[in-house]
Amino acid sequence: MNVRKAVVPAAGFGTRFLPVTKAHPKEMLNVVDKPLIHYTVEEILGAGIRKIGVVTSRGKSALEDYFDRSPELEAFLEAKGKLDLLEEMRAIAGLAEFSYIRQPEALGLGHAILMGETFVAGEPFAALTPDDIYDCRPSCTKQLVDCFAERGGTVIVLGRIDAEGTKKYGVIKPKKITDRVFQVLDLAEKPGPERAFSDLGVLGRYVFTPGIFDAIRRTPPDARGEIQITDAIRVLLEREPVYGLVFEGRRYDCGDKWGFLEATVELALKRPEFKDDLNALIDRLRRR
Repeated sequence: MNVRKAVVPAAGFGTRFLPVTKAHPKEMLNVVDKPLIHYTVEEILGAGIRKIGVVTSRGKSALEDYFDRSPELEAFLEAKGKLDLLEEMRAIAGLAEFSYIRQPEALGLGHAILMGETFVAGEPFAALTPDDIYDCRPSCTKQLVDCFAERGGTVIVLGRIDAEGTKKYGVIKPKKITDRVFQVLDLAEKPGPERAFSDLGVLGRYVFTPGIFDAIRRTPPDARGEIQITDAIRVLLEREPVYGLVFEGRRYDCGDKWGFLEATVELALKRPEFKDDLNALIDRLRRR
């Protein structure tokens, strides 16, 4: 069955970026010249998916406004003869078919994904956290979708992590199938280096069968009252196989301030209009 839909949980508080996220959605933080969620949408489109359900909460109306038409702005740009900008604004509004789903209370990533059940309507679907930018060709989600088509079961993205990473990410117990594909035998959420099964971390990209929703409902909340998607995948393992794919490309953890800065600099260096000036700035800073 083709993967035609994606769920993007975007209802969190963004506490790692306070105070700006008190009044500005974390997903709208700008990397070079696009907000984080724009990169996420481009990745989804790169997998051939156009139906996107965004899980939001109070104070996130900027997400809907960003992907909507703005007749007043368009009229202003047209009157000023700024036709390139006008075309760009209209293109953003036509990127995909968006649905918005309100999460009334922040109860963890697992619960946020559960909020997309009606939107998904019994189909397999991708789920992406907009904290991450994946600079991959083909897109990271496309890599997962292709693996899903080959294996016929839930696929989660994996990356090699260090000891510190075992405190930040879920970690799998793997059974090797190929150099990049593993069957997941077990998972642990942020186990720490002493209890980690491996150095393969779960890094915020998934293609799920609809069975994940029942697994989430059967998953008890953690000590903070949140339903972790890693715990729900463990429950899913009781009924169907789950696979992990080591992605090819570059990932930036933009939920972290250093990762956000790293993404801004490295992605700007890939842009012809910024590359020379930015390299000159870096050289000046080195000489100081």
